[in-house]
Amino acid sequence: MATSKWASVMALAAACTFVLSACGGNDSSSTATGDNSDGGSTGKVGVILPDATTSPRWENNDRPSLTKAFDDAGIESDIQNAGGDTAKFGTICDSMINEGVQVLMIVNLDPDSGAACLHKATAAGITSIDYDRLTPGGGASYYVSFDNVKVGELMGEGLQTCLTDDGKDTANIIYINGAETDNNASLFKQGYAQALKPKLDSGDYKLVGDVSGEWDANKAADAFDGLYTKNDGKIDGIISANDTMAGGIIARLKANGLAGKVPITGQDASVEGLQNILAGNQCMTVYKNTALEADLASKLAIDVINGDQGAADSLATGSVEDPTTHKQVKSALATPESITKDNIKKPFDDGFVTAGDVCTGPYAKLCTQAGIS
Repeated sequence: MATSKWASVMALAAACTFVLSACGGNDSSSTATGDNSDGGSTGKVGVILPDATTSPRWENNDRPSLTKAFDDAGIESDIQNAGGDTAKFGTICDSMINEGVQVLMIVNLDPDSGAACLHKATAAGITSIDYDRLTPGGGASYYVSFDNVKVGELMGEGLQTCLTDDGKDTANIIYINGAETDNNASLFKQGYAQALKPKLDSGDYKLVGDVSGEWDANKAADAFDGLYTKNDGKIDGIISANDTMAGGIIARLKANGLAGKVPITGQDASVEGLQNILAGNQCMTVYKNTALEADLASKLAIDVINGDQGAADSLATGSVEDPTTHKQVKSALATPESITKDNIKKPFDDGFVTAGDVCTGPYAKLCTQAGIS
């Protein structure tokens, strides 16, 4: 009788084990948290975005693109924004490392805090990705961005085209550069200085101002005011390293009755930048389809998490030199595009921006004229 009871208990236990095993796939966290019910690798990626002010792209474009890519792959992601605060950046970094992410992707706020975070990730055995900005001295495993020297070249070429279209063969020009702590700003400047060098060397163009606008509209506007006064208003063309700063400078140009009369560049194809191009107040912007960048970065992270190092390395087809360590960093670089009024429909056609966001108020008629609906 005792043997019979024991056999019954064992049979019941086996049945329960079978049921629990069969029902395990109904766990609601299976894909949302990175569990892979078909037996593949599981893992988690942490992403630290820098702020929500220097460019609208971080929250409007990068976050949703990255979120969707990781969700579609069944990879858990923790995407946070440091809000421009280096202390908060460090806290988020420590938290992500402690929670055991397998891949840490960062957009640094400055080289020091970015490198400190990457060094901790390396010590913890975590694969790291510098996203959009290289962190000098950080030793990231990979770097995913756009060809940022090319971005600058497009700005320099764009300003020259705009000046030529305005009938100006000679010109006083100024540079309003990005933040001095941002390696990208150095690469952008390298690009536009290289593109404009023939004109500057020939004496056709004269560089009468070269300052940082810190990726801030007000600081860029103040920097422009100082150069405008210093040069007695004799400024014919402006390199602005992004649309946010261009917007601040354009506001000051309007105050001086010069909006649309002094060509100014930008970058990011932001809503404001595209509106300024439609209105004739900005001559061009550089369009970086962040979906391409996010796609490269997410695929690379997913390959690492899935243990496919070969696939990850095949995405990083090039390398860039870390300016601090002079070591090569495996890199995947997307291609930027120049946007003027002539091809302004491109970011709309790609779904990067919508007519609903750009074609508001006085810009509605301008959008219709440009064939944007």
